[in-house]
Amino acid sequence: MQKLILIGASAGGVAALTHITAALPADLPATVLIVMHIGARHSLLPDILQKRCPLPVTHAVDRAPLLPGQVLVAPPDCHLTVEQHDGQPRARLWHGPKENYTRPAIDPLFRSAAASFDGHVIGAILTGYLDDGTAGLQAIKACGGQAVVQDPQEAQVPDMPASAIGNVAVDHVLRVAEMGALLTSLAARAHAPDAASAPPPEPPPAPTWVNVENRFVQGQAGLPDLQRIGTPSGYTCPECGGALWQINGAKPARLRCHTGHAFTARVLAHMQKDAVEAALWSALRALQEQQRLEQELLHDDPLRVEQLQADIITLQELLAK
Repeated sequence: MQKLILIGASAGGVAALTHITAALPADLPATVLIVMHIGARHSLLPDILQKRCPLPVTHAVDRAPLLPGQVLVAPPDCHLTVEQHDGQPRARLWHGPKENYTRPAIDPLFRSAAASFDGHVIGAILTGYLDDGTAGLQAIKACGGQAVVQDPQEAQVPDMPASAIGNVAVDHVLRVAEMGALLTSLAARAHAPDAASAPPPEPPPAPTWVNVENRFVQGQAGLPDLQRIGTPSGYTCPECGGALWQINGAKPARLRCHTGHAFTARVLAHMQKDAVEAALWSALRALQEQQRLEQELLHDDPLRVEQLQADIITLQELLAK
């Protein structure tokens, strides 16, 4: 089966991706798929990488075949996944629920490849904040693939590589300057095994959680599916307001709502912090407007005005911390 090289990156990723793809040979016997956290903004990443990469670099197109010797980049505001269709590997794009507050996210690509291509997948995690990609790399390893991670000490933002190393049985940790050669070697080794060696063992089937979470990206799963892999958490989804379920046994802790939004605990805490700050600013605005009303239009309760001023000062002090 064809080999896939999957690369996930976030903050600081353009320079790292440029170095890695520039080191790939023109006859690479694998397809390279890249997810970088770009959100819905217009992306010039394929053009930037193409300046130094000897392989053709384009945005992925839905249902397009995956061919060896090409680099496909997740387009803005779409999750990039892969599937086998009548024996032909294809790219799939989905405007599904955000994962870790981003679309495209790394985990959907890694999970889909793990389920469809089992041991024929190499996943690589580069620089970035928080921990998107860790669960996807776990899926790749669970299905017999290989995990490569940038050395956190050289990463512009070490969070994502450090999370992967701390939670996945990573096969290789190395600097970006060495990664292109390693990925090429791993792809070639899988493409042309030693005829004298014993055939590799059959990879294990994809865990239930991988298959269920893949279906959420496609809009084909709901509460009954979530009940198979999680338990109610008591937390609320910051995107849709639905109940969050904690994925059983996930490390780092992960949560998902029945509409499909998914978060690691770190991402959820980061979002809750932003929500608390937004609520405080909203409260400050309301108090200031109420104080003006009391002073300028009502003129009937000086003590109330003083209390409002004290409340405003308290909120300002909280927001300044």
